[in-house]
Amino acid sequence: MAKIKYYWEDMQVGHVQQLGTLSPTREEIIAFATQFDPQPFHLDEEAAKASVFGGLCASGWHTCAMAMRLMVTNFLQASSSLGSPGLENIQWPKPVFPGDVLRLQSTVLQTRPMNSRPHVGLVRNHWEMFNQDGDKVLNMDGWGMFGRRHPAA
Repeated sequence: MAKIKYYWEDMQVGHVQQLGTLSPTREEIIAFATQFDPQPFHLDEEAAKASVFGGLCASGWHTCAMAMRLMVTNFLQASSSLGSPGLENIQWPKPVFPGDVLRLQSTVLQTRPMNSRPHVGLVRNHWEMFNQDGDKVLNMDGWGMFGRRHPAA
């Protein structure tokens, strides 16, 4: 277990954090789609060429999963994260193609203590993922629950 560096009190409204990059391969896109989103434009290059996307592309759910991986690796593992009650406003404005270099950033929108659990604070974030050209490929908002360094009495 990693030492906790970030507690709820450390998350300030307006703070923007860069959460790293990754690049999905053709094989990863097909493997994810085979298991979780077997639509033709995620599985077959010829079918994808004939689709609105014009080529094999990642499932939006795969894009969310890649964002989650970056969040966990580059922030949540070092935080007092207690999970999330959910996400909202998930959008995939542009497709993700094999070899795209994806960069994730998070902006803190709101923080508040959790009334029913004095040892927990809530943080509302806005996450944006961009490809190598600066095009946004993912937009989502959501709440995270974090342990408090100094729980309310």
